[in-house]
Amino acid sequence: MATVIAMFNNKGGVSKTTTTFNLGWMLAERGHKVVMVDADPQCNLTGMVLDLSTEGSLDRFYVDNPGRNLRDALEPAFASRPRAIQAVDCMPVEGRENLYLLPGHVGLAEDEVSLGIAQQLSETLQPLKNLPGSFRYLFDVTAAEYDADYVIVDLSPGLGAINQNLVATSDFFIMPASPDVFSLMAIESLSRVIPRWKKWATGAAALDALRTADYPFPEPDLKFLGTIVQRYRLRGGTATEGFQEYFSALDNAIDTILIPALKDADLLLPDAKYDEAGMEGSYRLASIPDFNSLIADSQRVRKPVFALSKADTGKQGFVWERQAESVEKFRAIFAGMAERIETLTSA
Repeated sequence: MATVIAMFNNKGGVSKTTTTFNLGWMLAERGHKVVMVDADPQCNLTGMVLDLSTEGSLDRFYVDNPGRNLRDALEPAFASRPRAIQAVDCMPVEGRENLYLLPGHVGLAEDEVSLGIAQQLSETLQPLKNLPGSFRYLFDVTAAEYDADYVIVDLSPGLGAINQNLVATSDFFIMPASPDVFSLMAIESLSRVIPRWKKWATGAAALDALRTADYPFPEPDLKFLGTIVQRYRLRGGTATEGFQEYFSALDNAIDTILIPALKDADLLLPDAKYDEAGMEGSYRLASIPDFNSLIADSQRVRKPVFALSKADTGKQGFVWERQAESVEKFRAIFAGMAERIETLTSA
């Protein structure tokens, strides 16, 4: 069965989508089969993979590809259709074999209320019992169709019912962050929220109504893979002084606030596993500086920054030589992160 990883932080602007795309591509490049799920109603991951540059292109995609998005795939549960949820015919990612996208839908947020009610009252409202287990069921049957090793779920910022469900029913979660005061605040919030979600999922899995549903709610076994610190500037090969201060503050908050809370809730892997993975800093999977001008080229050609070629950037001479050095540095960063994730998720 595929390993499901949630990319989550309730703070926005920490590059969850970009990281999902680059990490998914790197894992596929390393020989894994990967399904990326766009669970953010803003559909930014969908836009990174598909050509949605013209006005109305996303709407046309929905019309031309019925059922090939997250919301439509869940319709048998949320609209009580007389048919079972089936594996999604995912979109192959151009240029990278064994990498697939389960596209998002802008209307997914409309299902937030229904799911929230179901997750609170599913023991007494039988028509709602199929909702809480439907997301993970869909991911599992879709992953099985593609013989996938990993399912990486890109989540929106926020603490609503959909994110609660998707995080709590995943096998692992990664917390992208930025070296700033808002990420520090988010760590304090998540140290309270994630254990609460785990407790909710444990209770939900014990409910007879959810255990016997068409889409049974899974027994939770969520574990923390680590953080990714990104979106900071370099000077002389290292983070500038202002960012370094926040790096230290983040490490301290993770060590003294987040990790004790996760440990108490049994959300951590054994210490030896993190040691084996050779983590950076405090439970850090990677430190990723700003992509600078490479991000525009990456988005334009719909390739990760570490796969950009000279032709992709259109640069020549010394300018390309400097960019080529950056491309290779980012390749090393994402390869190192992928290797750590392989180690942490192995049996």
